[in-house]
Amino acid sequence: MAEIYIYWISTALLSLLYLISAATYVVKRSWVRQTILGFGYPDYLVPILIVVKLLAIAVLLSRVSVGLSDLAYAGMLYHLLLSALAHVGVRKPAAALPALLGLTLLGASFLTQNAARQTLSPYVHAWATHQITLAEWR
Repeated sequence: MAEIYIYWISTALLSLLYLISAATYVVKRSWVRQTILGFGYPDYLVPILIVVKLLAIAVLLSRVSVGLSDLAYAGMLYHLLLSALAHVGVRKPAAALPALLGLTLLGASFLTQNAARQTLSPYVHAWATHQITLAEWR
């Protein structure tokens, strides 16, 4: 029962984090563009990131497909890792805290999803018990 609560709370907070981030990208567009450019990334990523963040939330919450949901988890993992590393790379490690929080919420959500959902992800148990090898994962 605790895993179900952990799943829904972590998923809700992760969704809220992504929703606030997407809203910030819309409301403070020029500041976000300057920040993205400061990382060395092209500014055309801003509208793409807005759409992708909103789609990730929709896919996780609706769970239309387990495969699509697992792909959203993977995309969010890469996004949050790259975000944290980008902030550290420009010597602003405190700005990486939301991404690190997001990674924590993402891990909690991913690892407890099978307790809360009817359609199970085949990857959760294998990753949690380290039964997947790198060759099988590819």
